[in-house]
Amino acid sequence: MVSIKRGKKITLYLIDGEPSGRMMVELSNWTGKVYRIPRDRIRYSDDREDLQKVGVYILVGKDEEQGMPLVYIGESENVLFRLRQHNDKDFWNEAIIFISKDENMNKAHVRYMESKLYEMATNASRSILKNDNVPQGARISEPDKAEMDEFVDNIVMMTGVLGYNIFIPIETSGKTIFYIKKSNKGINAKGIYEGGSFIVFKNSSIAREEQPSCPKTHIKTRAMLLDNGVVDKITYKFNKDYEFTSPSKAASVVLGRNANGLTEWKPQDGKTLKEYLEA
Repeated sequence: MVSIKRGKKITLYLIDGEPSGRMMVELSNWTGKVYRIPRDRIRYSDDREDLQKVGVYILVGKDEEQGMPLVYIGESENVLFRLRQHNDKDFWNEAIIFISKDENMNKAHVRYMESKLYEMATNASRSILKNDNVPQGARISEPDKAEMDEFVDNIVMMTGVLGYNIFIPIETSGKTIFYIKKSNKGINAKGIYEGGSFIVFKNSSIAREEQPSCPKTHIKTRAMLLDNGVVDKITYKFNKDYEFTSPSKAASVVLGRNANGLTEWKPQDGKTLKEYLEA
């Protein structure tokens, strides 16, 4: 199966002959190679000798309550061996692996890329990172850094091809901004609607307490946002942009109660999000 992206040819090989099985992906004029392997196929991957070399990998799962990808970013000198050590982690259901076709990549290179990818995923706010520790990276020469930065760019692109835009920052310029303002309760939030999701902007303030009508799943979301530092525990303001799976979930978290996001979120002209979408 072949597709074209940014003027480059992307070739996908179905290793097991089915889309739900193992997949290898290559990009024209790139020394990298990508594997997507379901968790239950890791044990059958000894036949891929190139997986037993240095590389970067991403473990991916999904938080059903938050509706966001759960992501662990790692590196190893023997990726296949390292993946098998992650059997104690319950959250993931597939691994995306990035290796080099040549022998020029080493431990310092993948540590550098692991740290950079972790930082990019953190800034993008499109996933919940499951790393216990922040990757520390490694010092590499300027020529190696330039080469690894290009490798990272291709990792970002190929991850997107496989359906995960976890490294892509949320684009907000030129889009209609919607607001929820309840001055008497200290609530002043704004954000944008994007393809079914709703992104609440940094510095938006939310209700300090939940009302009895607030759904349990949204109470858990509020607790998670506070515990993870997405929302400041003192000011109750977002420390960064954050993507919710629906306008209603975003509105409920902001207001601390059950809420219909289609009617709660309004642009400056006073129309509702529902009216905006129906126009």
